[in-house]
Amino acid sequence: MTMRRGIFVTGTDTGVGKTIVAATIARLLKINGVSVGVMKPVTSGCHEENGRLVSEDARLLCQAVGIEVSEDIAPYRLREAVAPADAARLDGVRIDFSAIKAAYDRLASRYQYVIVEGAGGLMVPLSGGLLVADLARELELPLLVVARPGLGTINHTVLTCFAAQQMGLKIAGVIINGMPEHPGLAEQGAPHQIGSLCGASVLGVWPRRSGVDEIEIVDELALWLDGQAETGIVLRELGV
Repeated sequence: MTMRRGIFVTGTDTGVGKTIVAATIARLLKINGVSVGVMKPVTSGCHEENGRLVSEDARLLCQAVGIEVSEDIAPYRLREAVAPADAARLDGVRIDFSAIKAAYDRLASRYQYVIVEGAGGLMVPLSGGLLVADLARELELPLLVVARPGLGTINHTVLTCFAAQQMGLKIAGVIINGMPEHPGLAEQGAPHQIGSLCGASVLGVWPRRSGVDEIEIVDELALWLDGQAETGIVLRELGV
């Protein structure tokens, strides 16, 4: 039996670039010939198209690997841009971890590697007192923590990693996303401090990219990573 491999992408906060990082890694793997699946189990703040709620995060993940969004890839799409537990309540939906696990298992049986993107950070409530961290544990996936580079990120990243370790979650590493071209003192010092304090390796400091089209940003970052000498080491840390 082929061993199922994958990663659960979480963030230190909302808006740190989890989807860009997850999509970029998916695109990088595809460039390198890996059969890669993607999953966004729960999305809040979905908009309606042709009578159906659409997860833009799931759409970007799928664009990165050239597949269509399916029910297994985005099983819970919620209307309001609030915590998923509240969004689900407002939509009259109960988020069922066993349904998410079944969808993940189907994806894992089809692909060599599956990238799952969480919602917000680890402590975001999903259902009945269960958190995003509980979902990562249910799927038995190691974490890739996405952090921002600016002031406050050391505290947020160390707290995230500490919480993960207390809950028995394995951390594959940390990606610091969105480093400005001319970083200030806080940005310059953050990677070293995070690497020293959070008990997990910093697997990359990604440059800030700007653009209207997110898939173009993903393509640029994937090509940039593909040209970095240390990328092979990073992929091994991610279990590829």
